[in-house]
Amino acid sequence: MPMIGRHNPDIRLRRAYDPPDPADGRRILIDRIWPRGVSKDQLRLDAWMKDIAPTSALRTWFGHAPSRWEAFRSRYARELDGRADAIEQLLALCRRGTVTLVFAARDTQHSNAVALREYLLRRLGGPRDHASGAETHRTPAAR
Repeated sequence: MPMIGRHNPDIRLRRAYDPPDPADGRRILIDRIWPRGVSKDQLRLDAWMKDIAPTSALRTWFGHAPSRWEAFRSRYARELDGRADAIEQLLALCRRGTVTLVFAARDTQHSNAVALREYLLRRLGGPRDHASGAETHRTPAAR
């Protein structure tokens, strides 16, 4: 895997229901709950970081309601601030090369994966796209 500079992290997003891509680099499942109907072999994960996912209470409150997106991002960032060990582990992977955050949500614009990617990029000093465009995040459109 090529080295990525501090200011050029390559953090991608991919739904768990989409096939893995050889360019995905390290694939990390970031949901607390295993994606329904998908086997371990199908996901081809390098790690499952359940502890990086939003708490059940925050996830339930959010409910993928776009009207709650900004508040969700803020609350989730505060949760992530309190998970220093898990965040440092994920940041270390991001500094070494391409990382793909694997998630199950249908909404590819308003998901914990989008919020986590923004958080990681902010911590790494890389570019961020708050509009969450699919091209920037390399995420196929929701089905």
